[in-house]
Amino acid sequence: MTKILWADDEIDLLKPHLMFLQNKGYDVVTATNGHDAVEIYNEQASDIDVVFLDESMPGLTGLEVLLKIKAKNRNVPVVMITKNEAEHVMEDAIGGQISDYLIKPVNPNQILLTLKKILDNKRLISEKTAQNYQQEFRGIFMEITGGLNQTEWVEAYKKIVNWEMRVDANEATGVGEILAQQKEQANTEFSKFVVKNYFDWVDKTKEVGPIMSHSMMRKHILPHVGSGTPTIMLLLDNLRYDQWKTIEPILNELFRTEEEGYFFSILPTATQYSRNAIFAGMMPADIEKNFPDKWKNDTDEGGKNMSEDFFLGKQIERAFRKPIKWDYIKVTNVNHGKDLNDNILNCLNNDLTVIVYNFIDMLSHARTEMEVLKELVGDERAYRSLTRSWFLHSPLWTALRKLEGRDVQLFVTTDHGTIRVQTPSKVVGDRETTTNLRYKVGRNLQYEARDVLAIKDPLKAGLPRPNISSTFIFAKEDYFFLYPNNYNHYNNYYKNTFQHGGISLEEMICPVVRMRSK
Repeated sequence: MTKILWADDEIDLLKPHLMFLQNKGYDVVTATNGHDAVEIYNEQASDIDVVFLDESMPGLTGLEVLLKIKAKNRNVPVVMITKNEAEHVMEDAIGGQISDYLIKPVNPNQILLTLKKILDNKRLISEKTAQNYQQEFRGIFMEITGGLNQTEWVEAYKKIVNWEMRVDANEATGVGEILAQQKEQANTEFSKFVVKNYFDWVDKTKEVGPIMSHSMMRKHILPHVGSGTPTIMLLLDNLRYDQWKTIEPILNELFRTEEEGYFFSILPTATQYSRNAIFAGMMPADIEKNFPDKWKNDTDEGGKNMSEDFFLGKQIERAFRKPIKWDYIKVTNVNHGKDLNDNILNCLNNDLTVIVYNFIDMLSHARTEMEVLKELVGDERAYRSLTRSWFLHSPLWTALRKLEGRDVQLFVTTDHGTIRVQTPSKVVGDRETTTNLRYKVGRNLQYEARDVLAIKDPLKAGLPRPNISSTFIFAKEDYFFLYPNNYNHYNNYYKNTFQHGGISLEEMICPVVRMRSK
């Protein structure tokens, strides 16, 4: 039974209200002054669910009682009841963390509605969220099985993510599992869509399909550079669309979102391929052809993303008739983050500053290796929550806050996303076969054909051919590749980890968001 403490020096006049609440199943304990209210609360704090306080009582005022009760338990809901509509009284009460306030005279139904709002709000919203999703379930099902084009797939994916966020916020019971199954079905249909169309998208003679990694800067970012406003392109490695939506409200404190666009990551959805393609403005095969000394294949020694600033410079040269002032900053450790924070205002002197921030990529890989992170990031909701927490306390956000009040154009984007893998798929290859879990390159690969998109002529997909007989395979949906050796061990080790390189909504559909200082 819900227990209410009601303090009012005219409590005798409120007997009809008290009887009304008792008939509705509430237990009400009363006090006629502030001192008694504090004493009763201190004695029965663990049993009292909500407090009603008269603002104007002799002795201790309602505001003074509020502060004493909050000192005991800052989470208890308190409703202030007052004859005084003065603004400063309401400001003081709200500053004291009241849950609601009512103006005298009050009627019983007002009291009941306030209780419902405070005590049942979470449950009611949860039930309403579940009800609304059930109503929209069939519409989403019809969409994802109805032969969507790339724009419609983006909208369907955003719709699913929106529901994930709503379920997160409202803890809608019974919805999460159904929603996860619907996203699995969406990924099944999306994989079919990609397999059917991918070769046309990357065929330079056809010019069809979505904006992809190699055309993203040319289409989305470079047309906005050089207008007199400093432009910052912030590339957060591994940033999925749902993770973007968790940090957008934080950024909106300083920047307004002007356009939320998207692009499709090329395959493999891996940094070595997608990010080099972004900065070069070319598919990997063309990078290798034009800059053979800069491109490294999977089996080559050395870092695979060491020439991004070189590629970026070449793309800028092609895009602008006259030179622009630009800079490239890469943050891969704490010291780099501190340097960014110290020097962020230098961006105001450039036409374009590109910042590559690698934390989310490191987080996904660390989660695979560290048992403590597997506990902290056990599912999609936790992954989103940890991303938000990191961003809020990161040197990156500290640095961006230094731009407050300065006219800056900010682009937030990524190179690819990640998917939580669930289903193992056996692969056999020689010792030269790459070790990636979502894509592999090698000779004489043996694999489950239904689980993959196999590309036996890499050049048709815009990819280099490490050897004359090299084949690329990309995992569909939530599959991950395992060798037969120690199969069960590695299945248990990698299942439910966040991986990238293959075909899924989460990996391929990437946000590119244009923002402006407020």
